[in-house]
Amino acid sequence: MPPPRAVGFLVLAAAAGLRPPAARAGDWPQFAGPHRDGTSAEAGLARAWPPGGPPVAWAKDVGAGFAGVAVAGGKVFLFHRVGGDEVVRQLDAATGAEGWAHAYPTRYVDDFGFDPGPRATPLVAGGRVFTLGPNGDLHALDAATGAKLWARNVLADYGAGKGYFGAAGSPALAAGHLLVNVGGKGAGVVAFDPATGAEVWKATDDAASYSSPAVAEVGGKTLAVFFTRAGLQALDPKSGAVAYSFPWRSRLDASVNAATPLVRDGEIFLTASYGTGAVLLRPKGGELEEVWSNDRSLSCHYNTPVRVGDHLYGIHGRQEGGGAELRCVAWKTGEVKWAKERFGCAGLIAADGGILAVTEGGELVRFDADPAGYTERGRAAVLTGVTRAAPALADGRLYVRDEKRLVCVNLRK
Repeated sequence: MPPPRAVGFLVLAAAAGLRPPAARAGDWPQFAGPHRDGTSAEAGLARAWPPGGPPVAWAKDVGAGFAGVAVAGGKVFLFHRVGGDEVVRQLDAATGAEGWAHAYPTRYVDDFGFDPGPRATPLVAGGRVFTLGPNGDLHALDAATGAKLWARNVLADYGAGKGYFGAAGSPALAAGHLLVNVGGKGAGVVAFDPATGAEVWKATDDAASYSSPAVAEVGGKTLAVFFTRAGLQALDPKSGAVAYSFPWRSRLDASVNAATPLVRDGEIFLTASYGTGAVLLRPKGGELEEVWSNDRSLSCHYNTPVRVGDHLYGIHGRQEGGGAELRCVAWKTGEVKWAKERFGCAGLIAADGGILAVTEGGELVRFDADPAGYTERGRAAVLTGVTRAAPALADGRLYVRDEKRLVCVNLRK
């Protein structure tokens, strides 16, 4: 998501939903992948790249925006802005050949003069594609044909503000409901019927952030875990009842919460910049207690870290100035195992024993997921523009985009 340099870089395409039903093993149907945690089960990726980097399968010019793509059923779903329209485009995953397109006019204007395109990665589930534009336009389309099933403007419907950079957190699907951090009074989180768009329930007064929710088991219950503008809200996706609430945000108004919560073994990890830092929470006695918390271990501006084993790999520090570090941090204690200085902000995917990073400068980097130290295995320039959209990995192909190009890279041996 594009954040202003004065206020910080936003959680960019913060993206999207959660584990959609009936996703194929090779799909990447939402922001941060099948489980919304940036990890992939794919194996057989090339351990070494040719001198010029891994081969490019195809590339395509695209419109404005920082929304990553979703990949499902051999199709890529691109959400971008072309002129005065927001456009959802279906592409063939292997060739880039264009399928259907659905366009509608948008009135969104970025008050800071940054990219006016969509930030939220599409969610593909149940034969439908769900998108949320920065002006609050929530659409449901038929994934096979592109036909509009329903649409509504959630900011107007619930009297919510657009924040610094518009709506950017992708919807999630849980318990048969489409969940959105709308940010209205009494409608901080709203559940919609994915078939009709009708409201099912609404809860909390929390304003919207740029973080996409996770869905996971916490305290023995499956919950939708939101990192809102005000902090953590973990809700029952069936009813909207709040199971856990944890206020946690920067004291600065000119700040953003952007990284998606990571949930593992019932514990919840949150991270943000602007003097906020990171916190690991666990349920105890019907409440959440802090396992550890500080602003020294891993303070992520807008990229979501990934966890491999008992360690986190993420970007520490602000986007501005290029001083952000890549770090490895112990999940249980927050101990910094190592740091790679001036790595810069980057979208991360953990796969096949290593980690793929797509830097803001358009470089693809592969390094080991090893708490003993940083070992780089490959680096190649794949884009030339500002690259903030979250990458997607499906069937051995990595999809990355900047403000003008979408590139599909073949990572198979």
